Amino acid sequence: MPSGLFALLDDVATIAKVAAASVDDIGAAASRAGVKAAGVVVDDAAVTPRYVTGFTPDRELPIIWRITKGSLFNKLVLILPALLLLSEVAKWAITPLLMLGGIYLCFEGAEKVWHSFHKPKHTLAEKAAIVADKDHEESMAKGAIRTDFILSAEIMVIALNEVLAEPLGMRAATLALVAVVITVAVYGVVGLIVKMDDIGLHMAGAGSSLRRSVGRGLVNVMPKLLAALATIGTAAMLWVGGQIFLHGLDEYHIGNIGHGLQDFAHGVAGGLPGAGVWEWIINAAGAGLFGLALGGVIVGMLHLVPGKAKAAAAH
Repeated sequence: MPSGLFALLDDVATIAKVAAASVDDIGAAASRAGVKAAGVVVDDAAVTPRYVTGFTPDRELPIIWRITKGSLFNKLVLILPALLLLSEVAKWAITPLLMLGGIYLCFEGAEKVWHSFHKPKHTLAEKAAIVADKDHEESMAKGAIRTDFILSAEIMVIALNEVLAEPLGMRAATLALVAVVITVAVYGVVGLIVKMDDIGLHMAGAGSSLRRSVGRGLVNVMPKLLAALATIGTAAMLWVGGQIFLHGLDEYHIGNIGHGLQDFAHGVAGGLPGAGVWEWIINAAGAGLFGLALGGVIVGMLHLVPGKAKAAAAH
């Protein structure tokens, strides 16, 4: 009996070691995937604040929490099972779906640019009424969750690519871990950014002169930072969307635009100090301009083609 008990305990210990190794493997794979997806994660963090800019302080965190839940639903319920299925039966479909997502991001970014030049002027009372309108809040939250879906899909596909050779269970566990960690990190940072002015206001009201000075500085800087992030978010949508589409074209050996842009960036930045940074900037700018052109075609069809323009105006 004792020998049987010791044998059982030995088996349990062996299973525990295997489980611990599996957990370590999942953590390592998730870490690699997160690093690979870092560029898209930054874009996600830059895009989101513009959806809560202009709302009253008491509505900012509830909206961010709603977007966070929508993002987790996107990643865990919609994207993860679909990618696992595609990785098993139809790997060929991943690239076309990503290209469609890239087109949508380009359209969203180009439409923001269009509206910035055709923005109706509102009085302060009208702006207050828009911000207080529940339909407006609903529209902004849904728009943020739709955009998050595209960016989340790109993050998850990058993560999947890192573990494509692993067993199905390993792939599923890694993608789930990446989904949760990245969502918490992104929207935690977004929440901190949009509430920083309130933190500054609290600091400016009491304490040492240094504390009050820092608080006043935050109050003055944060509206400008949020406005800048709104612009950065639009640029990020165009850059990421253009890059996704160009990468898809390169996958199918169509046009060679993406590789041509990389060669051009390398040739221009090759002899400059900080060549890697300049090469990245040129690549990003080129992809963004391509994204603006691609999205601009769709926006033009919606807003400038007779009949379409009237329909767009009616909405």
